Amino acid sequence: MPPSLPATINIREPRWDQSTFQGRAKHFFMVTDPRNLLLSGATLEEARRVVEDYRAGTVPPGLTEDQLWRAKYIYDSAFHPDTGEKMLLIGRMSAQVPMNMTITGCMLTFYRTTPAVLFWQWVNQSFNAIVNYTNRSGDAPITPSQLGTAYVSATTGAVVTALGLKSLTKHLPAIIGRYVPFAAVAAANCINIPLMRQRELKLGIPVTDENGNRLGESTAAAQKAIFQVVVSRIGMAAPAMAIPPVIMNVLEKRAFLKRYPYLNAPLQVGLVGLCKMAVSSLEPEVQDLIRKKDPWLETVYFNKGL
Repeated sequence: MPPSLPATINIREPRWDQSTFQGRAKHFFMVTDPRNLLLSGATLEEARRVVEDYRAGTVPPGLTEDQLWRAKYIYDSAFHPDTGEKMLLIGRMSAQVPMNMTITGCMLTFYRTTPAVLFWQWVNQSFNAIVNYTNRSGDAPITPSQLGTAYVSATTGAVVTALGLKSLTKHLPAIIGRYVPFAAVAAANCINIPLMRQRELKLGIPVTDENGNRLGESTAAAQKAIFQVVVSRIGMAAPAMAIPPVIMNVLEKRAFLKRYPYLNAPLQVGLVGLCKMAVSSLEPEVQDLIRKKDPWLETVYFNKGL
């Protein structure tokens, strides 16, 4: 009979060394694996059971280390890290590649007419609203009115930006007009994410010690988390929305795309974690609360959301 799996494996952390590129790549390939979208409800619940039992110190008989890590990544792909609730399907990280490839490709393809701009910016912001809500940090609930305000404001901001820039770039080189969708997406991220997560700015997000023990809630950590998410979202969009316009601008002048214009959209589509913070940077009342629990603690950790 094989030896029982030790209960000391830290499955709250990634399996691979995050100080190396290879380790980070393996981790994020697992997190964003689109195949996780096809897993059945029974498979997800079984992964939840394995992870929760293991964290509680119960090791199922016959469980191997590979099976444990597989269950951990399935669990992380479908359940919110703070609330434990099952996340909306298209808001999960495993939906990011197929959804973003499709939406971004279409925004870069259909940008010439006002109806197309309105439609695809609306589709993009609807998707972003779902992703921002699904991956919010903390366990504070958000009201329907707050959801509605964030959604309408972000969609309006994206459409106004896109239409305004589209008007300004009419007489400029065609390549400039191709970057209008990226500018609209960047502006919308600056609106959508803070509004969608406004409750975190008011009430704070949980901060923990290195062992995951909850110490309190901090609005300073929430501000830092949301700022990082806005910057990272714009940065993640940059390669997919900045490089294809250059390629497509060249290809459209060639005979190939003139002969097969219906390949434009498919080509566009084809081209397309935890943070820490010093205790001294938190609000005074949160610092006092932490000092009472652990006078020597200097760093806390928080889930910034995605």
